[in-house]
Amino acid sequence: MILNYIVWDPSIIAFKAGPVVVHWYSLCWLIGLALAYIIVQRLYKEQKVKGELFDPLFVYCFVGILAGARLGHCLFYQPDLFLSSWEHFVEIFLPIDFLPQGGWRFTGYRGLASHGGTLGLMLALWLYVRRTKMNIWQVLDNIAIATPVTACFIRLGNLMNSEIIGKVTDVPWAFIFQQVDGMPRHPGQLYEAIAYALLFFIGWTIYRRRPERVGTGFFFGLCLTYIFIARFFIEYTKEIQEAFEASLPLDMGQLLSIPFVVIGIVCMMGGKWMQRFADIAKK
Repeated sequence: MILNYIVWDPSIIAFKAGPVVVHWYSLCWLIGLALAYIIVQRLYKEQKVKGELFDPLFVYCFVGILAGARLGHCLFYQPDLFLSSWEHFVEIFLPIDFLPQGGWRFTGYRGLASHGGTLGLMLALWLYVRRTKMNIWQVLDNIAIATPVTACFIRLGNLMNSEIIGKVTDVPWAFIFQQVDGMPRHPGQLYEAIAYALLFFIGWTIYRRRPERVGTGFFFGLCLTYIFIARFFIEYTKEIQEAFEASLPLDMGQLLSIPFVVIGIVCMMGGKWMQRFADIAKK
């Protein structure tokens, strides 16, 4: 019965202020980043890290996540489009679409991949550590404690956009995405959002009880392992994003998750050898 399902048809626009239009997706990104900013700022204060070392962190993270997520989507999921012409190549970097009849229109960055965002964040943090000479594992662990909050809100943004939808199902909590096809589907975005919110509470609880683990790589490893194992299995409930994935034994999201899980497990194990990488990063 259709009454068992949740009919989902929100506007993608959160609010308008004169000529400025703010979409839910952008707002969710900003809320997620703002909350992570507040959390890491608190962690730095508790760990007696100098304030001037925190100030540039947000800029590094914001640029790294956005650039990595954009490049990840364009190169992992739609290389046949974005590498097919000079105009589409430019669209990778600029939030515009070139129109067939000439000219262009502002679109914002439509298409961001979480795997690419993770790689971009890791590179940005490495550059940040080289500048500040901080312990790289302390930085990674602190970011990892806060990251699930941002990931949660990004997936809520996907939900508001009715994108990254799940497969057709008859479970009673299925969503009918009216903007897609009106079929009852798994709310894969909501599954991920809930999983990431749970990870934040797990990580925060462990930190309050064992703060000395910050700097060992444990929280960074936990974050990678949990997020990408969750992503791997939730992918089974989601529709493929690009047609070429239909011929693969695993979809692109699952394939890209495997190396992150391996890295996460290794980092959780810890070890003195990690400090060698920290020393190299400071040079």
